[in-house]
Amino acid sequence: MAMVTLFIVSDDKPASSNETVVLDIPINLPEQDKTKPEPKAEPTIAESTIKELPAPEPKIEEAWQSVEVKSGDNLSTIFRRVGLTPQDVYRISKATKKSKALTKLMPGQRLDFVINQGRIEKILHIINPLQRDLVSLNSDGGYDIERIERELEVRQKFAKSTIQNSLFVDGQKAGLSQKKLMEMAKIFGWDIDFALDIRAGDSFVVLYETTYLDDKPFGEGEILAAQFINQGRIVNAIRHSDGNYYNEKGYSMRKAFLRSPVDFFRISSKYNLKRKHPILKVVRPHRGVDYAAPTGTPIKASGDGKVIWKGTKGGYGRTIIIQHAGIYTTLYAHMSKYHSKVNKGSRVKQGQVIGYIGSSGMSTGPHLHYEFRVNGVHKNPLKVKFPNVEPLNEQQMQTFAPLGENLLDQLQAYKLGTP
Repeated sequence: MAMVTLFIVSDDKPASSNETVVLDIPINLPEQDKTKPEPKAEPTIAESTIKELPAPEPKIEEAWQSVEVKSGDNLSTIFRRVGLTPQDVYRISKATKKSKALTKLMPGQRLDFVINQGRIEKILHIINPLQRDLVSLNSDGGYDIERIERELEVRQKFAKSTIQNSLFVDGQKAGLSQKKLMEMAKIFGWDIDFALDIRAGDSFVVLYETTYLDDKPFGEGEILAAQFINQGRIVNAIRHSDGNYYNEKGYSMRKAFLRSPVDFFRISSKYNLKRKHPILKVVRPHRGVDYAAPTGTPIKASGDGKVIWKGTKGGYGRTIIIQHAGIYTTLYAHMSKYHSKVNKGSRVKQGQVIGYIGSSGMSTGPHLHYEFRVNGVHKNPLKVKFPNVEPLNEQQMQTFAPLGENLLDQLQAYKLGTP
C-alpha cells in the first residue's frame, strides 16, 4: 500500500485568503514478482554473429586396413584378404601398369588400404623404410600414383681410442661398428699393416656420418676424416667429393699396391735370403712372404694389372703371376683353386679375388706365398715403397685444402676435448 497526498486550492475564495485543503489518500499498487527472471539485455552484434556460426562438422578419420605381404603373395591373394574382387585387381593393375607400382611385392612389405563401401580410395605400398607408393582415387574416378621418398637426417659423430688390445676390440669399445672399423682399416691399409704394424699406445680419432629417421638411429654414413698414429707416425685421411681419400697434401691414400693380398692372416715365414727350407732342409733364399690362413681364404690382386701366368709352376703349385704398369710383377702361389673368371690374359683390378689359399705344390700347410718384383728383381713385400696414384691437381686443391684443414682442426679439437 502507498499514500498519495493531494493539495486542493479553491477558486471561489479571494487570492488573499490562501486557503488550501490537504488530503492523504491511501492506494494499492501491484507488487513486483521477484520470482520472475530479470529481462535479458539485447545481444550485441558480435554476440549475434558468434551465435549464428554453424558448429564445425566432425573430422572423419580414414579407416586403414593393413596387410603384410607373405611368401607366395600377389595382388590377387592380398586383395582377396581385404574383401576385394578380381575386377578391383584388374582396375588397379591397369591404373598402375605404366608406373609399375604394386608390381614388386616382397615378403615383409606392407600394403595399407582405405576402402569405402567396397570402393578402393587409397592403397599405400610401404616398400622399405624410405620408399612408398601411394595409389589414390581421383575426382575422375581413376587413380593417381605418387612415389614418396623419405629423407634421412644426417648427423656427424666422433670417436677416438688408444689401442691396448687391437683395433677391433678397442674400436668397438669407442662405439664404432665392425663395418666402420673395416672401412677405416681399408682407408689406412696402404700405409699401415694392421696385422703386423699395430702397437699398444697407437691411437686414432675419426669423424663420420650417422643417419636418423624419425629422430631414431637408422644407419651409418661415410667417414669424413680420420687420423691414425702408428708407432709415432701420424697418418691423416680426408674424404674428397670424388669419394676417395687423400692426405692433407692431396696425395691419395690409395697406393698402386695393397700392402697385403689376404685378410685375417698371420705371417708364417718372412722374406729371408738365408732361410732353411722346411722340407728340403737346406738353406734356400725365401724371396717372398708366406701368409698362413685357412684353406679357401680369398686371395686378392694387390694391384691393377694383367694375368701373364695361370697354372702349375713346380714347387709353387697352382700359381698366378700379374704384370702391373710395366716394371712390377706379383706372384701368388700354393693356391687351392683359381677364381673361375680369372684366366691368362685377364685384366684384374686391385682387390679383385683371383684365387683361394691352399697347399698345392711343395707346401707344409695352407698358406699364400707372395712375391713382389721390380724390373724382375725381388723386393721385400713388407718393406718396399709403393708408388702413389695420381694426386689432386692444383685446381682441385683450391677447394680440398681448406676443407681438409677444417676437418683436421675438428679432429684435433675433439681429441683434446675442446669444443
